[in-house]
Amino acid sequence: MSTAEDAAWLRWVTERFQSIAGQDEEISLEEFKAALQVQETFFAERFFALFDVDGSGTISLGELHSALRLLLHGTAADKLRFLFQVYDVDGSGSIDVAELLLVLQACLRESKISLPPQRLHDMARVLLEAADKDGNGSITFQELQQQLEAFPGLMESLTISAASWLKPPAPTRQSQRPHCLTSWYWHNHRGQLAFLGGYISFNLLLFILAALQHVGRSGWVAVARGCGQCLNFNCVFIAVPMLRRCLTRLRATPTGRALPLEHCVALHQLVGSAVLALAVLHTGAHVANFGRLACNGHGALSEFLLMARPDGGGLGGTAPQTGLALQVLLFAMVAFSSPCVRRGGHFELFYWSHLSYIFVWALLFFHAPNFWKWFLVPGGLFVLEKVVGTAVSRAMGLRIVEVHLLPSQVTHLVIQRPRSFHYEPGDYIYLNIPAIAAYEWHPFSISSAPEQQDTIWLHIRSLGQWTTRLYEFFRQPEPLQLHGNLERKSWWQRVQVTPCTNSGTSGGSVPSTGDAAIELTSYRHSGAPTTTQGTEDGDRDWDTSLQAVSAGLGEGQQLCSIKCYIDGPYGTPTRRIFTSEHAVLIGAGIGITPFASILQSIMYRYRQRKQSCPGCETLRDEDMALRKVDFIWINRDQQHFEWFLELLAALELQQEEQEPGGRFLELHLYMTSALGRSDVKAVGLQLALDLLAAKEQKDSITGLRTRTQPGHPDWSQVLGRVAEERKGKVNVFFCGSPALAKVVRAHCERFSFRFFKENF
Repeated sequence: MSTAEDAAWLRWVTERFQSIAGQDEEISLEEFKAALQVQETFFAERFFALFDVDGSGTISLGELHSALRLLLHGTAADKLRFLFQVYDVDGSGSIDVAELLLVLQACLRESKISLPPQRLHDMARVLLEAADKDGNGSITFQELQQQLEAFPGLMESLTISAASWLKPPAPTRQSQRPHCLTSWYWHNHRGQLAFLGGYISFNLLLFILAALQHVGRSGWVAVARGCGQCLNFNCVFIAVPMLRRCLTRLRATPTGRALPLEHCVALHQLVGSAVLALAVLHTGAHVANFGRLACNGHGALSEFLLMARPDGGGLGGTAPQTGLALQVLLFAMVAFSSPCVRRGGHFELFYWSHLSYIFVWALLFFHAPNFWKWFLVPGGLFVLEKVVGTAVSRAMGLRIVEVHLLPSQVTHLVIQRPRSFHYEPGDYIYLNIPAIAAYEWHPFSISSAPEQQDTIWLHIRSLGQWTTRLYEFFRQPEPLQLHGNLERKSWWQRVQVTPCTNSGTSGGSVPSTGDAAIELTSYRHSGAPTTTQGTEDGDRDWDTSLQAVSAGLGEGQQLCSIKCYIDGPYGTPTRRIFTSEHAVLIGAGIGITPFASILQSIMYRYRQRKQSCPGCETLRDEDMALRKVDFIWINRDQQHFEWFLELLAALELQQEEQEPGGRFLELHLYMTSALGRSDVKAVGLQLALDLLAAKEQKDSITGLRTRTQPGHPDWSQVLGRVAEERKGKVNVFFCGSPALAKVVRAHCERFSFRFFKENF
């Protein structure tokens, strides 16, 4: 912090002290924790003991200021001395193994990292071996200082002010120029802004042309007719962003690459809002005109609104009545489309209210005689898509054949893949499971690569009502529904997957889909009964075989045969990855799902290219122009990494086999619950983890070769390094929370990187 910020921080500490201290102006340990918001017991007690210079058991304001000024303005050696005293619990002037274990345990607790006891001892041992130069079994201050100087990043963290661990409230940000007015924003959103400008201009043109035709009758009629013509267009155009099959095909064309197709959902929401606003204005103008006519003695206002009249407009003069019905339906659709309804456990309200678009279109044919002209092409395509989608999905009755229940309530489904089902990496499907909800269809990214021929993988996190019911359904003891089915049997007989275990992870291995398939195949070959169609004994024997295999599966893993239907696949912006030169993939939490498929396919194509041209340094072909891929995965805690550890380990191994030391694919893992490198409490832990990783070539948290970084990414540094590599035009692809998407997008605009967000 700057000098002014340091002074402001000291004022904040003083105010907190005075608000808690009594008349004696002394604070106890508990009051110290409350004043400076220090939660971890070990570090709070150590800081308190060091601040309590006179050993009175309380801290005066003078003692606190003296200690904090040292941390704020002292040299790196002064701060290192303070750190050494924190670690030297018994005050002997050296740090032994027992003290190292005590400190590392406290660091692990605060970082929410769980490691086996042996791993903790390994970290203490490697730290002692590196720093204990004289081999006497303890670390002196000089030895610690020499060791830290070999790690400039850790020494740099000691120069950061004490606010890195004693944090005042975040300062109020000064008002800045709106983001949408910056040159970065206009440059990076020129395509979307041009499209939006064209959309607004076309609506204005429709309004003006229609209003001019009726301006002689009255101003209210002109406004109503202008809004009505805009509604004719928008009530059909709202379906265009939902033409998923058409848009998927359009993405592969030059026209599709020029259009902002990645914002189709946002466009659908925008047009929906425009329809409601235009409908309110249209209805209000007509009511005002009816009120004018009623005042002139042409009839009562209620007669204009509630009774059909020959001059009332629409089919049979029913325009006012159908208009009011349309208004009610539109309000209901918009109200039940709000995020609090869709994501608040009331998806059924959103789903069924949205189906009223059928009644909206039907009423529009009665309300506006010319509506059919606008509806003909886009409406016809929409109806055709619905019919084809329903027919194909119902004809493609599939089975969920294996389920894994992963940490943090993630359900990994393994579904039969039809031979006719073709998709691209990053695509998504709509899934319907009648056993969960007969009429609900939900979109999920496909996490398996297209090159995986026999199965489709989905990873589904329990975030809403349906996904929670799905997870709870498979937690039941008997969800298998194992009934004789020749198609299922023949499919299992075709499955041959090489098992991949993750013995390097500290928390145990994640069950592999391949493990179950291999076990089943081995069981069948070792004498399990074979079956033929129509034989009841064979069906019974097959189910017995499946149950026997299921009994040997790992915890949270089971074979099953649950009927399901899929609709798709549908494309996403991630299809542009393979035409990028330098792709940066950012997944937050379960946002890794679409990138799991993409990374597998990228490495498959990369392997094919290297095999076709082993000596080529730069490989490009018509299917993939990629020269570099950076994958960034951000998780809150250690358990979440277990979802895809096997995949990441396999990717690291493949790259090492194809190009030892290669950097075509770089992994960057971040654990946000861990103490950051700028936190003075984390210095010892991060040093131990660095030393152990360098010694074993393996990360202690995940078991991967890639070191897991603590805290949140510094996006300026991360993207700055990407820009410095100069591997070609950079495209950033993101899947995660909207709040983080805004942060990443803002940094991408600074570097003129194109940003794509997964959105369906």
